[in-house]
Amino acid sequence: MKIIVFGASNSKKSINKRFATYASTFFHDNDVEILDLNDFALPVFSVDLQAENGIHENGIRFYDKLQSADLIIVSMAEHNGSYTAAFKNLLDWMSRYESKVFGNKPMLLLSTSPGGRGGKGVMDAALVRFPIHGAEIIEHFSLPKFNENFDDEQGITDPVLKAEFEQAVGKVKSSVALTS
Repeated sequence: MKIIVFGASNSKKSINKRFATYASTFFHDNDVEILDLNDFALPVFSVDLQAENGIHENGIRFYDKLQSADLIIVSMAEHNGSYTAAFKNLLDWMSRYESKVFGNKPMLLLSTSPGGRGGKGVMDAALVRFPIHGAEIIEHFSLPKFNENFDDEQGITDPVLKAEFEQAVGKVKSSVALTS
């Protein structure tokens, strides 16, 4: 099975990309492709720009990657309570190409932040908005205080949070015909 993984941030040190990558290790016997939003840079969306030049090729390339997936794992970064500008811009371009950008694919929706809310604002926004764009959210999980609760070698270090996360992963695995 093909799994597309990304952090919804263009930060080169994105904790959400690290978290999404960690989540993908629980699906190691599958074809996992980790995307970096920096490889899909786009001008700021406007209807005028679209009218002049059409849909930007990087929006179409990212959309095509999503369509190739049997499962999407995304970890949402939060800026001022919502999506990062980079992700929102990508979503805007893709939705002009096809409104159901997630192609009715199953999704494990994640978020994390250095703060105690773990990206709750962006998680709430995505839980409402993503199904409109064709995401079949199987499970979601927010990791608070990333720098205190995560280690690159150990993963989630808090035992209660780790158990909750692993339960979410287990639900995704049982809902989607994936290997391991």
